[in-house]
Amino acid sequence: MRRALRIAAEELRLMTRTRTAWLGLAALVLLSAIAAATSAAHIASERAAREEHQAAADHAFEAQPDRHPHRAVHFGTYVQRPVSPLAAFEPGVDPFTGTTLFLEGHRQNTATFGAMRESSGLIRFGQLTPAFVLQALAPLLLIFLGFSAVARERETGVLKQLRVHGARAGDVLAGKALALGTIGLVALAPALVSLATAAASAPAEAASAALIGGAYAVYLTIWILVVVAVSSLSRSSRGALLGLIAVWTVSVVLVPRGTAALATWAKPAPTRVEMDLRLAQDARRIGDSHNPDDPFFAAFKARTLSTYGVQRVEDLPVNFRGLVSAEGEALTAGLFAEYAKRTADQQRAQSAWLKAGAVLSPALAVRQASMAGAATDLENHVRFLEQAEAHRFDLVQRLNRLHAEGVQAGDDAARSSDLDAERRTRVSAKNWAAVPDFHFRSATPAERAGAMIAGLAGLAGWLLAAIGLFVFAGLRLRESSK
Repeated sequence: MRRALRIAAEELRLMTRTRTAWLGLAALVLLSAIAAATSAAHIASERAAREEHQAAADHAFEAQPDRHPHRAVHFGTYVQRPVSPLAAFEPGVDPFTGTTLFLEGHRQNTATFGAMRESSGLIRFGQLTPAFVLQALAPLLLIFLGFSAVARERETGVLKQLRVHGARAGDVLAGKALALGTIGLVALAPALVSLATAAASAPAEAASAALIGGAYAVYLTIWILVVVAVSSLSRSSRGALLGLIAVWTVSVVLVPRGTAALATWAKPAPTRVEMDLRLAQDARRIGDSHNPDDPFFAAFKARTLSTYGVQRVEDLPVNFRGLVSAEGEALTAGLFAEYAKRTADQQRAQSAWLKAGAVLSPALAVRQASMAGAATDLENHVRFLEQAEAHRFDLVQRLNRLHAEGVQAGDDAARSSDLDAERRTRVSAKNWAAVPDFHFRSATPAERAGAMIAGLAGLAGWLLAAIGLFVFAGLRLRESSK
C-alpha cells in the first residue's frame, strides 16, 4: 500500500506540472460551480414565480362575485407543480412535462409551460446543471488526465524500473487509480456542495441528497477504474485515448439518445388531438348530461325520483340540474382516470426502455437514481397529475352540490328569461373561499430511496464489472512484466 501511495503522489505531481491538467481541472470545477450557481438561481426564481402564480390563481377564484355555482365550475382555477428542493442539482423530466394545470369542469387538461417547450431549440441539447456536468463532462476530464497513466510508463520504460524497485502490478494500478480518484473527488466537490446546500435549506432532503451524492461517487469510481484499466491494457497512449473516447461516446451520448429514440419507436404514443377525439367519442357513448333525451340520464332521472319518492322533478327537495351535473362529472372523471392511466402506462413503457438501457450505460443508471432521489422523475410527475385531478374532481363536485342544494330549481329553470330569478340563482361569494387550496404531496424520502434501488443496482453491476476489468488489467500487466 505504501508503494501505491508513492506512485499516486508521483502521478499527482506529474499532473500538477502539466498545464493542460491544471486547465482541464480548473475548467471543470469552474463549470460545475457555475452550473450549481446558475441552476440554484434559476430554481429559486422558478419556485418564487410558481408560488406567486398559485397565490394569484387562488385569489382570483376566491375573488369571484356572487354567481351561479355552475359558472364557477367553468371559471376554473390553476394549480402549479411545486419545485423539488433538489431540482437545482437534477431537474430530471421537469423541463419536459409542464408545470401548470388549468382545472375546470367536464374536462381534464394537460400540463403546460414546460421549459423545453417554451424555449428555443438550443436548450434541447442539454441543460447546464451539476448532474449533467458529472454525468457527461467529469468522465471526459478523467479520460484526458488518465488515458496515459499506465501506457505512458510502458512507452518510456518507467514501468520496468518500477518493477525493478519492487513495485507490483497491483501497486502501479492502485497508485494510478488513487491519483485519478483525487482528481475525481475535486471534480465532485462543487456538486456535493450544491447537494449539501439544498439539503441544508430542506433538512428532510438530507437522506436523499446523501444517496444521490453516493451514486455519483460510485459513477466516477467506475470511470476511474475503466480509465486506468484501459490505459494498462492498451499498447500505446494514443490507442488508450481513442478507445476511451469511443467508450465515452457510446456510453454517454449514443446509448442514452439511441435508447430514447428506440423507446419512442417501439412504444409510440398517440397525439393529444387523437386522445381528445377518442375521449369525446367515449364520453358521448356513456352518456350526455346536456341531452334531456339521453338514455343513461333518463334512467338516472327515474332512479332519483324513486329514491326521493316523488313523481316529478319539480317535487324534488333538491335541484335536479345540480344532481345531473354531479352525476355527469362522476362519469367523465372515471373516463378521464382511465385515459390518464393509459397515458401514464404508455410513458412508463417508454421509460422502461431507458431503464433497460442502463445495462449498456452507467450514465443511464446514475441518471435514473439521481432523478428518483431528487423527485424529478416520471413517477413524481404522474403523482402531480393524479393529485391535481383528485383536487379538480373535489372542487367541481363541491360546486355541483352547491348547485343542487343552494339554487332553487324553479329559479334555475327561469334564469335565462327572468332577471330576478337569475339574481336568486347567485350564491354567496363566501362559498369560493370555503374550497380547499391545492397542496401537492411529493414522494417521501423512504419512497424515493425505494425508487432509487433499480438505478443503484445498475451502478453496482457496473462497479463490479469495472473492478473485474481492473483486476484483469492487473493480471495482464503482471504477466507482461515477467
